[in-house]
Amino acid sequence: MLILGLTKTTLLDYPGHVAATVFTGGCNFRCPFCHNGQMVMNPASMEKIPEEEVLAFLVKRKNILDGVCITGGEPTIHADLPEFLKKIKDLGYEIKLDTNGTHPDMVEKLAGEKLIDHIAMDIKNVWEKYPETAGCDPTLTENVKRCAELIKRLGISYEFRTTVVRELHSEEDIAGMCRIAGDTGKYYLQSYEESENVIEKRFSAYTAEEFEKMLDKLKDGRPNLRGIE
Repeated sequence: MLILGLTKTTLLDYPGHVAATVFTGGCNFRCPFCHNGQMVMNPASMEKIPEEEVLAFLVKRKNILDGVCITGGEPTIHADLPEFLKKIKDLGYEIKLDTNGTHPDMVEKLAGEKLIDHIAMDIKNVWEKYPETAGCDPTLTENVKRCAELIKRLGISYEFRTTVVRELHSEEDIAGMCRIAGDTGKYYLQSYEESENVIEKRFSAYTAEEFEKMLDKLKDGRPNLRGIE
């Protein structure tokens, strides 16, 4: 397993759990506002963490941690992901998977084998703007569409989330993404933040006031919508 990062304790990445977060390398998207630029664009330049080291750490922390978040990069591009997750499951941990939704067959396999307990999928934009926003081949949009619908019927807890960028998301776009997310599960809108690791430094966030106004409009009839400034 290509592991490029490990956060040893977090209360944020897997809500309701004291968790560790494992970062896998590589991604099939090139979202220009991504905060993990090196991990996505040049994973070979980063120091790898041996899988055995991560598992040994999880063995030691079994009485402290109860969850593991698998994120990236994009974890589902790795064929050995199921094998790695089974090893974590065998230690007694609950697992949250973060994904961009481009590999619905892998997501379905993981859920079917009970290797994940919670899934979080990014909604990058409305479908017609996906290639521009995610920096991806247009054909991948169909995979993401399929994955979004699959997640809603898998029978495990899930959430959708979007990083809202002023230059990429209009209020109309955000309303469209709310329709994609539907009214079950949770849907989190997170305001963009500048970072030295962002792939392209040409973006900005809506002001806190603008963001709150949009949320207030969109929340009507959407009890699952949450805002993170």
